[in-house]
Amino acid sequence: MNGPRSLGFSPSLLHFEMNFPFTSQSHCEIKMATSKFFLSSLLLLLFVHGVLPRAESKTYWGDVDALKQLKNGVQPNSVSPGSCLGSWDFTFDPCDSLFSERFTCGFRCDLTVSGLSRVTEVTLDSAGYIGSLSSISWNLPYLQTLDLSNNLFSGRIPGSLSNLTRLTRLGLSRNAFSGEVPASIGSLSALEELYLDNNNLQGPIPATFNGLGSLKRLEIQSNNISGELPELGSLKNLYFLDASNNVISGYLPTTPPPSLVQISMRNNMIEGTIPPSLKYLNFLQVLDLSHNKLTGSVPYFLFNHPSLQQLTLAFNSFDSLQAPSNLGTQSELIAVDLSNNELQGWLPPFLPLVPKLSALSMENNKFSGMIPIQYALRAALPASGIAPFARLLLGGNYLFGPIPGPLLVLKPDTANVSLADNCLIRCPSHFFFCQGAGQKSLMECKSFGSVIP
Repeated sequence: MNGPRSLGFSPSLLHFEMNFPFTSQSHCEIKMATSKFFLSSLLLLLFVHGVLPRAESKTYWGDVDALKQLKNGVQPNSVSPGSCLGSWDFTFDPCDSLFSERFTCGFRCDLTVSGLSRVTEVTLDSAGYIGSLSSISWNLPYLQTLDLSNNLFSGRIPGSLSNLTRLTRLGLSRNAFSGEVPASIGSLSALEELYLDNNNLQGPIPATFNGLGSLKRLEIQSNNISGELPELGSLKNLYFLDASNNVISGYLPTTPPPSLVQISMRNNMIEGTIPPSLKYLNFLQVLDLSHNKLTGSVPYFLFNHPSLQQLTLAFNSFDSLQAPSNLGTQSELIAVDLSNNELQGWLPPFLPLVPKLSALSMENNKFSGMIPIQYALRAALPASGIAPFARLLLGGNYLFGPIPGPLLVLKPDTANVSLADNCLIRCPSHFFFCQGAGQKSLMECKSFGSVIP
């Protein structure tokens, strides 16, 4: 027989009993020893040669299937060599081969459950992947981060993303998603960061977003989102909200989240007035409501707010300013932009008293009267402990009278000051702050108001 020889046995072992004189008892003992040796050697060789069953896959099969679905949803011609998806080779175990040449990047497996690795993060590179998410089951129950930003995914955002119940970060920014934001996203109670910005999303922000109790950051800017912004007062952890560059209409919410640090809603169609509830946002630092249809007065509490640093209300239809009782001396404001409104009357005397204010834009309104000397002193000769006006833009109004003396010694490299397009007595172009446009004609100035000399 050739079988024993193929396993490495010498023929001398098989013929040992024939060449050695022995009794019948010794014959049996030798025969039993030979059989045991043969059996032990056979089992050892079977194990070494892999005949015994191999260990199971290290990655849970459902997670492997979800990763396959993600790759299959991407057009093959958009998967370039060297990209994350280009390295995914499912003839190998994903978690066991992670960061090798087979699976160089794109996901993480930071959790083991019942001896199997689970996918906890999917973060694709910005490689221009073209595809859709609609055919993916998203059966990844331990996924905490999903980030597909800066690619070319299109179609609707699938409601099946609500299967990702442990998700804390969802990033779909800068793709080509369209349709409405699925209401089912509001069920992701663990979600802390939601990035849907720079897509082609339409329709309103779902009211179900009030269920995102853990949400800290919401970015939905640069879409075609419409309708009113829902009341999000239940989001007690939300500190950053950017809904700019949409077509959101209606009024500002009356009960904003109290934890907000930044609100950016510029370039929408929001109307009405600024609600009094904003004065209770004790952590607010940035408020940008520019390029909307807001009207009425700019409320006083924005100028004595305990934390507000940047106020941008340009390109609205505000017609007046309310002065705070403390004249803004306790304000934290650093930059104020009230340009391109319908603001009237004399320049507010309290603004030069705001101690940290260094950038003030009031251009293209309907301010009249003489320029208060405090404005000029703040730009040219600020008092000790007071920030100078590095930017003072007063052009495009109906200010009249002479240029305040302190401005005449101001050098171009010390501050950005503009007094162009007013009704000043004399503002020659050799002064840098008079450049950009001439003064209005006497006829235009007098037609605005008889008080102008």
